[in-house]
Amino acid sequence: MELLSSTTFWIALGSIILTNIVLSGDNAVVIALASRNLPPAQQKKAIFWGSAAAIIMRVVLTVAAVKLLSLPYLKIVGAVLLVYIGVQLLTGDDDEEGHDGKDNIWAAIRTILIADLVMSLDNVVAVAAAAQKGPEGSQLMLLIIGLGLSIPLIVFGSTLLLKVMERFPVIIVLGAALLGYLAGEMLVSDPVDAAWFEVHVPHAHLVFGAAGAILVVLMGKLLSRRAAQTA
Repeated sequence: MELLSSTTFWIALGSIILTNIVLSGDNAVVIALASRNLPPAQQKKAIFWGSAAAIIMRVVLTVAAVKLLSLPYLKIVGAVLLVYIGVQLLTGDDDEEGHDGKDNIWAAIRTILIADLVMSLDNVVAVAAAAQKGPEGSQLMLLIIGLGLSIPLIVFGSTLLLKVMERFPVIIVLGAALLGYLAGEMLVSDPVDAAWFEVHVPHAHLVFGAAGAILVVLMGKLLSRRAAQTA
């Protein structure tokens, strides 16, 4: 009860919620992309359970954030995974014929979790920093409450994006390009190569981000065209 009457506790909680909302825009895009081809009832389930599981995973990640981000090659692997996910979402591989509804909803949730795991590597540092503002010993409670309260907001954002995607399909391409951009940024910020890129490639984050976005869109379009010709 003492924590609930602490101004510091509420300031830290508000910081976590605000930070998570600001940093979860790309996660909402992935959730909407991954569930866009499911029936409406399954869309709601995939969005809710995918968001909830992603938040729980983010709590675990945040606890170990500093150690995770210092591991060499982790971001490089993450960049490759993001490119793969972006191409997969653009080609619609999760919705192949012959899969029943249950297979598709679990495929969507799996995609959401993998993408959120990769994209949260940087985000959790900011959330962890916000939690440190709280009273001593309250950090884990703050993370669980703050990230838990963020679930409805992420679900709402994903649901809204789904409706927009139905009217403007180009947003699907832009969403996949966003994943490619994030992959490019992640590639040049790994502890192994960050210093080299900073010295030898001016504006490396922008250059490789743009290259990643173009790569994902081109590969997605090429594979989609090839699949259509084969069919």
